[in-house]
Amino acid sequence: MATLFEPSLSTSALRPPLTSATAPSMADSLPSINFGFEELRDRMARFTDRFDEFIAKGRKRVLEERNQFRMNVAELHEDQRLKTHALSILTHKTTTHTTLLQKEAAETSDLHTSITTLTSQRDAQLSNRDTLRHAIAAIQAQISQRLAAQHAYSLHQQAQSRFNAPELDFWESNLCMRIEGAGQDDRLKFVYTHVDERDWEREAWFEVDMGRRDYRVVTCRPKVEARGLERVVDRLNENRDLGMFLKGMRELFGEAMSN
Repeated sequence: MATLFEPSLSTSALRPPLTSATAPSMADSLPSINFGFEELRDRMARFTDRFDEFIAKGRKRVLEERNQFRMNVAELHEDQRLKTHALSILTHKTTTHTTLLQKEAAETSDLHTSITTLTSQRDAQLSNRDTLRHAIAAIQAQISQRLAAQHAYSLHQQAQSRFNAPELDFWESNLCMRIEGAGQDDRLKFVYTHVDERDWEREAWFEVDMGRRDYRVVTCRPKVEARGLERVVDRLNENRDLGMFLKGMRELFGEAMSN
C-alpha cells in the first residue's frame, strides 16, 4: 500500500541543519539526474511533423474526393439538363405534329363540306338559270314600255311648253306679277305688286321649292293665313294648275294686307 506524501515530513527531513555559512550545501550533495528532455522534445517534434503530414494528406485527399464528387454531380446535372431539353424538344415536336394532323383533318373536313355546299349551290343556280332568263326578258320588256311612255310624255311636254310661255305672259300681265330666281337650284321667287290698295308699289312675294314631286312654299312675305296657304298648295299638287295657284296666292296676299 502506497504511503501518503507528507509535506511537513519531507521538508523537515530534507531541511539542512542550521550550521554556519562555511558548511557545504545540501544541493551539492544531491546526485545528478538526466530526465532526457532533449530526446523527448526531438521525438515530439518528429511525431508532430508526421501528424501534420498525415493531416495534410488527409485534407488533400478529402478535397480531391470532394472536388471529384462535385464534378460528378455537375456532370450528372448537365446530363440530366440535356436529356430534359431533348425530351422537351421531342414533346414539342410530338405536340406540333399532332396539332398539324388535327388541323389537316379539320381542313379536309371543311373542304369536303365546301365542295358539297358549292355543288348544291351550282345545282340550285343551274335550276334557277332559266327562271332568271325569263325574268330578265320580262324586265327588259317593261323597260322598253316605260322608255316608250317616257318618250311620249317628253313629246307631250315639249308640245305643252309652246303654250306655257304665252300663258305665263298672260298671268304676269293680269296679276301684276314677275318671276325671279331665288338664288338656289329648283327654287323660284314670285313677286306681286298692286296688291295693297294704300300702296300700289308695295311688293308681296313667296318662294316655291320645285325640286320635289310635291311643290311647297318655303318663304312668304307678308305672312298669309296658314290654312289658306296649305289649301292652295295642295290644290296645285293635285291638278298642277299653276294659273289657279298664282291667282290663289294673290288673293291670300290681298287678305293679309287688308287686315
